[in-house]
Amino acid sequence: MLPNIINETNRLRVVVLGIADDFGGTPLVDNTYDPKSKEHVIKGTFPVESDLKKEIAGFRSVLEKYDVEVLRPVNFVGANQIFTRDIGFVIDNTFVIPNIIEDRHLEGSAVAEIIKNFDENNILRAPRPTRIEGGDVMPWNKDLFVGYSEETDFNKYKVSRTNKAGIEFLAEQFPHRKVHAFELNKSDDDAENNALHLDCCFQPIGYDQAIIYKGGFKNKADFHFLVDYFGKENIIEIDQQEMYLMFSNIFSISPEVIVSGASFTRLNNELRRRGFIVEEVVYDETAKMEGLLRCSTMPLIRD
Repeated sequence: MLPNIINETNRLRVVVLGIADDFGGTPLVDNTYDPKSKEHVIKGTFPVESDLKKEIAGFRSVLEKYDVEVLRPVNFVGANQIFTRDIGFVIDNTFVIPNIIEDRHLEGSAVAEIIKNFDENNILRAPRPTRIEGGDVMPWNKDLFVGYSEETDFNKYKVSRTNKAGIEFLAEQFPHRKVHAFELNKSDDDAENNALHLDCCFQPIGYDQAIIYKGGFKNKADFHFLVDYFGKENIIEIDQQEMYLMFSNIFSISPEVIVSGASFTRLNNELRRRGFIVEEVVYDETAKMEGLLRCSTMPLIRD
């Protein structure tokens, strides 16, 4: 199998979809590693396994409706393996194995059998001290959009997942792409003021459009760069509450077909107005863990 990802929206052929089996249930507050999960643990509204499995099964049905080959991680009892996006990602014909937070080390082992299908020449292991998670990495044709934190924030916040060394590593390994690095606003305690990954506040859609939340970017110049890059008329801007609900974490099966949350009424209406086919799935329980549809997927092959 030859991995191939040129951008975020080309026709999807093969994807790894996360699983919720034996995910460990409600963690202790001190064992959470994002503010939204922490919030729902404290409120007593953390999702249960049966609801999560139902939501992911609904997503899988949509993927298979469009003849996408869906692969699954090996199940490790007690490990939350829903968000496969972060533990590995493809750029061009290279599968990148990044360094992620220690809390999630079992997740990488769960996709080891899938990675074995690639030739060693198509696998790149990030060295330490680089830190990168796939939710921060977005190939976009000749460009590469990456969310990150400078050293001060990276050392301060547990939710800072990609560092400057990670940016430098990607720029060195993919010199034919222009790397655009965006500092993100972080908070370990307030999900409404935390962009856990770049895809929590930004995502390209279609051929030349994007969804974006201004407040996710630490430097407003980065927001304005992206608006200029795509063109104001091609931007769907979302507000803070919509960011919190994960509006920017939808998933493209092709430039024409987008999978979105069934409760995202305003966004889905706007997407349809712009000519997209919108496949709606219920994913509100999964969203309580600060991840949604893009987070649940690891695309391996697109056209």
